[in-house]
Amino acid sequence: MNGKFKNSSENANLRLLLNKAIALREDGRAKQDMTLLNEARTLLLKMSEDYPDNAEINYQIGIAYDNSGFGKDAIPYYVKAIEQGLSEPDLQRCLLGLGSTYRLLGHYVEAVETLHRGVTQFPEHRGLQIFYSLALYNTGNYKEAMEIVLMNLMETTTDENLQYFKRGISYYAQHLDETW
Repeated sequence: MNGKFKNSSENANLRLLLNKAIALREDGRAKQDMTLLNEARTLLLKMSEDYPDNAEINYQIGIAYDNSGFGKDAIPYYVKAIEQGLSEPDLQRCLLGLGSTYRLLGHYVEAVETLHRGVTQFPEHRGLQIFYSLALYNTGNYKEAMEIVLMNLMETTTDENLQYFKRGISYYAQHLDETW
């Protein structure tokens, strides 16, 4: 079957199975229940045997491994899902997952590259921005990392004390090394 659906009935059945696996994974993640996470991962891996070219299944396997604390095992599935043309809403999360996993494992250059792609394609995604700043920090790009964090803080905070100084903090975020 190599990832292609035979008919709409098969497509509907696959969707039901995929939704079940996602629900199990989400429940397992929320409860930090390894039994549920293992069950979700097993179901997804079985699905990938029948549909190895399905980007969404590979993406969900990556998340399931990540949620279980097996980031190293998640990487090839994230990469495969991206290469297979993962759709945009999932692509954002996949790039974040892959980039943050690279960072967690100490693969900082790959993390920066992946997360830079993410912030370039999805500039409004604050999660990607913050994880990108963490990876930049890990590669010694402290100034750029700090600028991203400060700009995100000032664009999202409702704290009155920070809002009072918004103009100054926003300016200084982009001129961290300047003195007068």
